Amino acid sequence: MTAVADARAHSEADGTAVEAFLRRLGVDHPGRPTLAALRRIHERHVLTVPFENLDFVLRKPIALGAAALPKLVEQRRGGGCYELNGCLAEVLRALGYDVTIYGARVYIDDVPGPLLGHLVLRVLAEDSAEPWLVDVGYGRSFRFPLRLDDREPQPDPQGVYRIAEAADGDLDVLRGDVPQYRLEPHPRTIADFEPTLYWFQTAPESPFLTGLFCSLHTETGKITISGDTLVRLHEGQRTKTVLGSEAARRDAYRTWFGFDLAEVPEPPR
Repeated sequence: MTAVADARAHSEADGTAVEAFLRRLGVDHPGRPTLAALRRIHERHVLTVPFENLDFVLRKPIALGAAALPKLVEQRRGGGCYELNGCLAEVLRALGYDVTIYGARVYIDDVPGPLLGHLVLRVLAEDSAEPWLVDVGYGRSFRFPLRLDDREPQPDPQGVYRIAEAADGDLDVLRGDVPQYRLEPHPRTIADFEPTLYWFQTAPESPFLTGLFCSLHTETGKITISGDTLVRLHEGQRTKTVLGSEAARRDAYRTWFGFDLAEVPEPPR
């Protein structure tokens, strides 16, 4: 069995779901798992699928891996890293990429947070010998994959990123000089993240329960709903609009993120 066939054999996403996912992103089926196609998929994902925690606040079930596809495709929603990167892992495998799931710890007040608090991907393309860091499930993440083995600054439309050696063989991912998360470069399964997901869903101090957010990068900036405030960043200019009613919030989610909500979450107090 070839490496490409073997990668596809281990994907839980079927062909119909993969095609629907690619249509959501607005990209054609790449045919072959090339680096150019990976960059295109990553960019379109970052610019199309929002990073959001609405279902956490609504106390709805959170699906992992390929099980998140209906939410992303049929409901045209976004999600957290477990949903977005977990789902993308299965799609990329179905397309023939060599994908390894890694765990990471997001920095909180200059200290790495909970173990396996973040999920990212190591990806190999058929025409590139170097591994690539793929992450479409982080609010301040890069638009294009990063060279995982490169320790020099890597310019990106959303900032200059750098991967640095850390203690115990880990890696720090920095945006500018600010560490974003600490990566543990050894394979994980999607099931490894279930205990931390439960913590995020239930702990009073969980960042997914203490705030309400939905954000999406654009070609010229970023659109965010934080609590009851719409923040638009366009070419360096920031504007804020208070969404004073449920109807206003519902309309904002529809207008700026393209989905209708059966239930609009209240910002946590």
